[in-house]
This record gives sequence, structure tokens and C-alpha cells, in this order.
Amino acid sequence: MRGEESLRILVPTEGESLPLMDINTCETEAPELWDYVLVVDRRTQRNPGQVQRQRQFLEELENQGFCYKAMEDQEKEFFGIRADNRIFDRYRRLMEPEDTVPRGELSRPTSIQVTNRIRIVNFVLNNKTAAGDTLQDLVKDGVFEAGFPLHKGEEHLKKKWARWRSMFQRQPISDIRDYFGEKVALYFAWLGWYTYMLVPAAVVGLIVFLSGFSQFEASQISKEICKAHDIYMCPRGDHNRRFQRLSDTCAYAKLTHLFDNEGTVLFAIFMALWATVFLELWKRERARVVLRWELYGWDEDQEEMALGLINYPDCQPRLHQHSYLRSTVILVLSLLMICLMIGMAHVLVVYRVLAAALFNSALPFLGEQVTTAVVVSGALVHYVIILIMTKINKYVALKLCDFEKPRTFSERESKFTIKFFTLQFFAHFSSLVYIAFILGRINGHPGKTVRLAGLWKLEECHLSGCMMDLFVQMAIIMGLKQTLSNCAEYLRPWLTHKYRSLRAPSQDPELGHWQRNYRLNPVYTFSLFDEFMEMMIQYGFTTIFVAAFPLAPLLALFSNLVEIRLDAIKMVRLQRRLVPRKAKDIGTWLQVLEIIGVLAVIANGMVIAFTSEFIPRVVYKYRYGPCRRGAQSEVDCFTGYVNHSLSVFYTKDFQDPAKIEGSENVTECRYRDYFSAQDSNFSEQQWFLLAIRLAFLILFEHVALCIKLIAAWFVPDVPQSVKNEVLKKKYRRLEPKSCRSKSTDV
Repeated sequence: MRGEESLRILVPTEGESLPLMDINTCETEAPELWDYVLVVDRRTQRNPGQVQRQRQFLEELENQGFCYKAMEDQEKEFFGIRADNRIFDRYRRLMEPEDTVPRGELSRPTSIQVTNRIRIVNFVLNNKTAAGDTLQDLVKDGVFEAGFPLHKGEEHLKKKWARWRSMFQRQPISDIRDYFGEKVALYFAWLGWYTYMLVPAAVVGLIVFLSGFSQFEASQISKEICKAHDIYMCPRGDHNRRFQRLSDTCAYAKLTHLFDNEGTVLFAIFMALWATVFLELWKRERARVVLRWELYGWDEDQEEMALGLINYPDCQPRLHQHSYLRSTVILVLSLLMICLMIGMAHVLVVYRVLAAALFNSALPFLGEQVTTAVVVSGALVHYVIILIMTKINKYVALKLCDFEKPRTFSERESKFTIKFFTLQFFAHFSSLVYIAFILGRINGHPGKTVRLAGLWKLEECHLSGCMMDLFVQMAIIMGLKQTLSNCAEYLRPWLTHKYRSLRAPSQDPELGHWQRNYRLNPVYTFSLFDEFMEMMIQYGFTTIFVAAFPLAPLLALFSNLVEIRLDAIKMVRLQRRLVPRKAKDIGTWLQVLEIIGVLAVIANGMVIAFTSEFIPRVVYKYRYGPCRRGAQSEVDCFTGYVNHSLSVFYTKDFQDPAKIEGSENVTECRYRDYFSAQDSNFSEQQWFLLAIRLAFLILFEHVALCIKLIAAWFVPDVPQSVKNEVLKKKYRRLEPKSCRSKSTDV
């Protein structure tokens, strides 16, 4: 019916006795009592088949106990959907044990939380009707343009939570749960707890970084580098065909010491302990929250089956299935995608090699800063690759997940989480692995270099060491993700909402309310998933390779303070209402956090052992330096370390020494490594150093993992108070049964 409100009367299904509804119920209901709104674009409704499918869908809803009301403006037609309370009473009878509800109250109509109403209605709408259509199918086919629950009663969240001035205030987690459901509330509870726990990590990381300033001028190694005017470094690439004084790297040597000092090892061990304590304390906090929400005995499978029975009384549970063939195909395809991610790291290698040659010829004014320019531009290219591969990875992960045919939505989300995170992990960290453990180690040595396609010399680490390259790469990627990405995350929906809101809403308060909700930004099935993924990648940057970037926790702390309010403003002010979902934990993300914690121990151990100068300095101090027979007050223990750590190469052994500027005045040059000057083979120091590196790596990882295990054992996952309260509730549930049993026996 066009131009006026349409009324539909609830029709009882066969075998079910329902009281008659008042014919004016839908007309007289207040606007805030509608559970869902469906939108139709009138300009596209020219196909009779689409109109017929629309009518069939609405009639099917009528038969299931729904009523709807149609209203329209010049372009859109809106259908307000509301379920009868008997549907929700049926849900209560299925989910609550009879012994917890007094007799007679199960048949009495009762109020139900708005979040439960929306969740149940959304489940019914998105399950197949008799015609085989779901709401999602109809939206894809253009029968409906959109379907969404309405924002209603969100003013208190806008005042207390979803605004920038509340950045340092405590989050109203209970109010968030009452409005968005347990899943969203648990996300913000976890994010708030993570941010709170970042404070000690950020403070310790800042102290480690600032401790380098105390030795900025006092470091013996930096002093020797700054005074090494007579030590010439070998040409490092085709773009730099001249010898460079070691003293020219004085500033970089001092900067490198800020994050590559003795405190790095202690900070890496501290972060391994911190990651474990953070997870264990979160488990305890989650247990308290779940007990307060009375979800300790809630079962997700029972919830899925109850919703299915509400939708169709003859619904049968979907049984667990497993196909080895399907799993094998998914494994092979996942490995191919991982190989592609690793290949993208090789693309970055090729870019850096070609960029070095291009910058040297096209930008001669860069001079000695060509390497720095290549490192910075390489990090920017990596950031762009991450943005592109994120979209590709999500598409591939969804297709793999659909091919696996998960049983329920929760199982689908869990499988999607594993696949998408794995692909994203390789996309974000493959280049960091290359810089930390491969860059500069497969280049050969002066006089015998490895070339790409036989033409371009492979890139080497910065003269001050590979830690500088790793630090710059992490700082740029993490900085861009927490600035540009956050700005885009806020500005895109804000600008879109402003544009969509240019048209004034209807004068009718009910229609105007529906229009305002429609003009908000749409949300998708995995909208909350994207927020979790963003935080998991940040958590990876905060813990993995933190030995090379001790400021990562501090940057994460500042970013999270903004992220909490940004997400709150998006969800309350800029986006349509998320469909509430029940949950008693953060699901698969907890296992992801635990995996990241283990990888962090391994990666930081390898960074300290193979990338930093910590092991060579310690070996020199106790085996080759002036303090090998005991400390001497008049001599610094690292005196002579710079000369000891540089190998010698005779310039006459260059294949084309005449092409090197200044070669007639230099007879030997130095390079970072431990090769013999006579035959260019590994020296005795190199083999001894390699053995110490491996021994340190094994010792570090075992000590750190033992500390993690001890901390996990020492801090129980569930507080004793929570266990006791659960025990008391079980007893109170059993006690009436025991009394009835005694009276029956008598």
C-alpha cells in the first residue's frame, strides 16, 4: 500500500494457539519498539520478480509471529519489523532450566533485553525461509537495499563514553553490554585492560631507550667510531663507488646505541614476562566479568540450537563433519598464499636494490644518504603493500572458510580468524624477518659480491648495523598504521555520514528516526572482527621485535587511548547499530595472543643473538678485550672493539680498483664481519661467535619460556572468589531438588 502505513495482522501457525492481536497494535506502537528496519530502493523495484520475492519474505515473517509497518519517502520504502513477545518467551523456556524459574512463570509473558530481541530477530531474518531466501540473499539480489536494527536509547553512551573528552575516563562496560551485547563489551573490556597493562611496558621501554642517552657521549664504541678518521670502509654498493671514513657514521653510531645497548636483553625478557602476566590477568578479569553477567554456564551450541528451534520447531542440529580432502585443499592453498606473502618480501628486496641505483643516478644530491632514503622509501612501499594485501587476504580467507563449510557462524568466525591472521602476519612481518636475519648476510664480501640477475649488487645493512634498518622499518610502519590508518578509519565514515545526512529527515518522528539510522554507515558481519585484527597486529608489533624498538609499547599506549574513543564514536554516532552477540570470552583471539607471545620470545632472542651487537660486545669483553683477565679501572673494557669487529680487505684485490674513487691512496679498507684477510674465509672468531650466538639463543628462549610457564602457573586463570561463587550457585540450584526428594521419600 503506497502513501500510507500498511498493517499486517499476526496469523497463528498450525498447531499453535496464539491470542488475537489488536488490529491497531502496529500503528500505535512507539517508534523505539521496532526491532528491525528493512529498506527498499523504490527506483530499483521495477522487476515483478523482485516485488514478488519481497512479498513472500514478508508473508513468511507474518507466519512466524512478526508484524511489520511500511512507511515511505520519495526514494525509499521502509519496513519496521517487530516480533511478538511469545517468540521471546519461547527462547526463555529453551535457555533457562525449569528449576531456576518458579512454576507458573515460564508461561507468563516477560520482558526481554533489547540485545536479545535484536539477536533473535536477526537470526530469524538471516535463516532460510520456505522459499529458500535469507535477508542477506535478498540484499545481494537487490530485493532489499539494507536491513539493520535501530539505534535507540544511546544518549547516555554518547555523553559518558563516545566522545573525545572522555578519553581518560573509565569505560562503562556494563552499559556497553546492555546496548551492544556481550561480544562488543568484551572487546572494549579487553582493549581497556590491554591499554592499562601497556603502562608498565611503556615506562620500562622508555627507560631502556633513555638509558642510551646517558651513554650517548660516554660510550667507548661511539668514541672510537667518531675518532676513526684513518679507517676507510669498503664501497658498499654500485651507487657508492668510493671509500668512506668510519668517522662519518659517528652520528648513526650514537643513535644506534639508544636502542642497542645492554638494557635490550633485560627488556626483551621483561616483555616475555609481561605478555604472560597480561594474558593471565586478563583471564582473571574476564572470569569476574562473565560471573557478573551470569554467563558462566552459558553454552554457545545450546544458544545456536535454541535459536534454530525458535525459527523452525522441527529444526535439527547441524552435526560436526570433517573432510580430509577439503582440509588438504585448504592447507595447500594456504601454503601457496603464505609463499605469496614471502614473495612480496622478495619484491621489496628487488625494490630496494633498484631504488638504490635509481636514487644514485636521479638524485645525486642525496650523496651518502642514499641508503637512508632507500630504507625509508622501502618502509613506505611495504606499508602500501600491506594495505593492498589486507584486502586480498580477507577475500582469500573468506573463500577458504566458505569452502570448508563450517557448521555454525561461531565456527566460521573462528576458522576465518585463523586463516586471515596467518596471512596478515606474513604480510606484516615478512619484510621485518628479512631485514633482521637476512639483509647483509648473503651479499658475499668485497671483491666477491652476490648480484641480482648478475647486474645489481644486493643491498647491505647500514654502516651502523642492521639494527638501525630494523628500527627505522618498525618505526615507520607502526607510526603510519597508528596515524594514517586511524585518521582514515575515522574520517572516512565521518565524511560519508555527513554527506548522507545532507538531506533533511522526514517531519514524521518515526520515519525521521528510521531515515537517520539508514543514513549512518553500514556495518558488516565482520565489522568487530576488523577491530580485533587491528589490535592483534599492533600487539605483534608491541611484542615481536620489541628488542629492536623499545618505544613500541609507548606508541601502542598512545594509539589505544585514541582507538578506544574512535571505535566508540564510530559505533554510537557514525555507524548503524551492530547486531548484539552473546559471548563469554574473546574466542580464538586468546589463542592468537598466546601464539604471538611465544613467537615474541623466539624473535627477540634471534634479534639479540644475530642482529644486535650485544653478543659480539660481550664476547670481546671477556675473551679478546683488555678486561679478559679482570676489570681494569684505567682502561675501558671495550677499548679496541671497533678495530676488532671490522675485517680487512686489500684494495688491490678489487676486480676494477681504478673505478673506485680514491683507490690510489688507500691500500686496505674495512667491512663489518669476521673474515680472514688472506683467503676471505670465516675466521676463528666468526666460528666462536656463531657458537656463542646459538648457545645464547637456546638459553634465552628456554629461560624466557620457563618464566612464562611459571608465571602462568603462579597466576590462576580464575580467581578463587569466582570459583566459590559458581560453587554456591550450583549448590543453591541443587538444594531445592534435594528437599523435594526428601519429602517424596517420606
